[in-house]
Amino acid sequence: MAVSAPTQQLATGRAGSPDAPDDVLADVVVVGAGFAGLYALYRFRQLGLSVVGVEDAPDVGGTWYWNRYPGARCDVPSLFYSYSFSPELRAEWHWSEKYAAQAEILDYARYAADRFGLRPHIRFSTRVTDAAFDEATDRWTVRTDTGETIRATYCIMATGCLSVPNEVALPGLEDFAGPTYHTARWPHEPVYFRGLRVGVVGTGSSAIQLIPVVAEDAAQLTVFQRTPNFSVPARNGPLDQADEDRFVRTFDVYLAGLESPDFGRVGTAAFDAPVPPVDVQRARYERLWEQGGGAILLAYPNLLTEPAVNDVAAEFVRDRIRSIVTDPVTAEALCPTGYPIGVKRICVDSGYYATFNRPNVALVDLQRDPIESVLADGVRTASGTVGLDALILATGFDAMTGALARIDFRARNGVTLREAWAEGPRTYLGVAMAGFPNLFVITGPGSPSVIGNVIHNGEHHVDWIAGCIAHGRNRGASRIEADARAEAAWMDHVAEAAGRTLFPKANSWYLGANIEGKPRVFMPYVGQGYRYQCAAIAADGYRGFRFD
Repeated sequence: MAVSAPTQQLATGRAGSPDAPDDVLADVVVVGAGFAGLYALYRFRQLGLSVVGVEDAPDVGGTWYWNRYPGARCDVPSLFYSYSFSPELRAEWHWSEKYAAQAEILDYARYAADRFGLRPHIRFSTRVTDAAFDEATDRWTVRTDTGETIRATYCIMATGCLSVPNEVALPGLEDFAGPTYHTARWPHEPVYFRGLRVGVVGTGSSAIQLIPVVAEDAAQLTVFQRTPNFSVPARNGPLDQADEDRFVRTFDVYLAGLESPDFGRVGTAAFDAPVPPVDVQRARYERLWEQGGGAILLAYPNLLTEPAVNDVAAEFVRDRIRSIVTDPVTAEALCPTGYPIGVKRICVDSGYYATFNRPNVALVDLQRDPIESVLADGVRTASGTVGLDALILATGFDAMTGALARIDFRARNGVTLREAWAEGPRTYLGVAMAGFPNLFVITGPGSPSVIGNVIHNGEHHVDWIAGCIAHGRNRGASRIEADARAEAAWMDHVAEAAGRTLFPKANSWYLGANIEGKPRVFMPYVGQGYRYQCAAIAADGYRGFRFD
């Protein structure tokens, strides 16, 4: 079946026919209007394809629309947390801080959407409920909670890796009389904590950003810590013209490096690099600590593969925590132990550890003093009751697969994506799945996705998928599908790459360990040369894909 020309208007026909009068026809449906989804809309329109976007929120921005808790900001330097595809956009937009806050990042997403004329192509406040592949027409039938049906040849999932909140079922939570907030679904109206007793459950990245800000207003802040996390200082500050000039001079070199066969969180040098003396290591970590940001993980190529290097880095950070937090019991409770540094996403903070020196801040270590029940006016732990007026759940996300799992995908022979992923997600290159023709995922499991700069990883996926679709259309193919053998070989490679590192030694959300009942599969790709491999596969006629 040949691929049709771009569809420019609604279909017409009898009710009950394959295309009902109110069906929307398009070449491509893009689900999600975060940074990846916006670029997908732009890129596929460049190919001359008709595109429909669907977004659950009433505006663009993805995770930056929803995550607006106090202190929310990016942990990647702003100049790099930006689109790379448009030099004009880079020249027009000027970031105010080294690490931009949520409101500025959302403004950037809105500016990009308006600059490239993307809003008219997006259905906002619309959630996809189910999607089925029609083998008779080689199109996806996508249904939404508004009752609309979209029929498209290609379905592109840009739903993000951190978009579905992890709703932890605390016993008695429904009995709490005060307001309860989740950091991933923060209210849009102002929230005030002045004079209140506030509890925060969780000490991951969101909590580490939120806690210092809430502590400034709350009468009493109690932090309920499940697992301590490694965090390093951001050393945030304003950006000036010199910073932008330096960025412009080095950006092309950075982009070229992404295509290197050795580029990746764990490159070839990780397995043959020497172990420096401890004093040399600590001196380097000291300089990087004062510099700020997550560059400490790049101090040595074997930091994520060699325990003798990682142990020194981890103990260095623990020593810094002990030097900041004045109460030794609290300091030790805040020191992460039992897993290497960097194998959970490292946090970047502004005054997090020093916040525990405030007289109005207390830490409850749930490993020693677990929560027994939430009460109407507080939380009861094994040692007693903590009175609370407001409760904040900073419990993270159902990462990487959560948004995909809540949509009822049905492909050939009625197989659902949930069934196909019952023992863990399986993809080819993190972009496509065997048995699901014309369905593509941006930054999906099996790709670097959240390891590194997710905006640039998303751009790479969009460009690669666009090339794959163009290749199929040039061949007159109406179906593009990952081969099952190629998918199996790739997932074996993903597991082997992770197994050569220290990453599997932590119960992280990279493994799905934060979600009860979720299969324990290491989802990101941490090998080297991912883009290089993708380019080689494309040059070989998109090896591992079937074009029918």
